Parts: sequence; structure tokens; C-alpha cells
Amino acid sequence: MLTIHPLYLDNHLLVVCKPAGILIQSDITGDLSLLEAARHYLKETFDKPGNVFLGMVHRLDRPVSGVVVFAKTSKAASRLSDQFRKKTVEKKYWALVEGKPPKSGVLSNRIVREGVNSRITNETIGKEADLSFRRILYSNNTSLIEIVLGTGRHHQIRVQLAHIGFPIIGDFRYGSKVKFPNRALALHARSVTINHPVRGKRMIFVAPLDTIWPEEVKNIQTG
Repeated sequence: MLTIHPLYLDNHLLVVCKPAGILIQSDITGDLSLLEAARHYLKETFDKPGNVFLGMVHRLDRPVSGVVVFAKTSKAASRLSDQFRKKTVEKKYWALVEGKPPKSGVLSNRIVREGVNSRITNETIGKEADLSFRRILYSNNTSLIEIVLGTGRHHQIRVQLAHIGFPIIGDFRYGSKVKFPNRALALHARSVTINHPVRGKRMIFVAPLDTIWPEEVKNIQTG
């Protein structure tokens, strides 16, 4: 069982850092999911009888690490879901990409999902996808960038960065030619900022990087 170390915990929220390679929700593989592990953690920690409610209000791809916010009550789940729909949640990601993108930029495309993949399209069937980014570090044909999501489309960051010629390291599906350890992607959900679903207070949750990330990058977050 995956060991859960909460970034934040109260009567309404459980916030954790998802390791790369872990499913957020069970699928046909039957592999352990973060949701299962988190439920087990609550059941064991608080000696809860029966099934434990835990609402999932957003997702991360399996090879991506970072902040995940769970709701411990149906009221919290409903209110958080409403924040995501109304785009009052701020999500920041860190990514290592091939090449040297501009110091900053805004990407606006239409994305269509095709099975397990997504692609940029000019067709009206595509959904609007917006993000902004800034370059934090560049070395040896690799850049660390910070991304702020405007929308939350399937594989959005991966597709949009690859489309402009800067694929995420380890993302062979979308054109990367450089490996990242443990078959992970060099993509990390760095922070999530929400309004507390009951108290209304604005809160930011920040997740540490996986140990597989380069030391020079990990030093940035602590320096």
C-alpha cells in the first residue's frame, strides 16, 4: 500500500502529493490508485468503520507528479468542483522541456481528444485550451518552465508544448526523444490554490518534487 503523507488535512480536505507512476483512480489494470491509498489512510488513521467517503475533484495523468486535492465530504466535493468549473482555482505546473522556449508566452489553441491521445486542431469540434508559461532555467538544451493553466483539457500541457517544438522530457507520445527516470514525465503539478470549501479562505498547497528530478531544479524550490 502506498504511504500517504498529507500536505494538508482537516475535516473537509485531504491534500497529498501524487508520485509519478501512480494512478489517481483505479482503471482496468487493477493497479493501486492514489484514491484507494488515501481512503485506506483515512480509515486507518481515524479508525473509521465501513466505507470512507473521499471525493475526487481533479485529475493528474499517471506519469505526472504533484498536488492532488481530495474532498472529505460531499459538500466540500460539490463546492470544489464548482470552483474548478468557474476557473477560480489556480494550477501551476513545472516542466522540463527540450530546447529553449521564449522567456514567457501565452498559448491558445483548440484541442480534440482522440482515444488516449489529444491533438491541436483548427476544427470547431476542438475545445479551447489556454495556458501561460515562463522560463525559469536553461541548461544543456533543457529548460525548466512554470505553467499556469487557464483550462484543463486532456493532455493539454503536453500537447501544446509539443506543438510549439518544446516537448516535455520523457513524453515519447508527443515527440520527446529524451528519457526521464522511472518512465515518468518531467511534469509536476507544483501548486494548487483554492478557496476553502467551508471557511472560504484562499489557500495554496505546494508539492515537493520527486527525488528523480535534477538537483539544480530541486534547489530552486528550496532556495
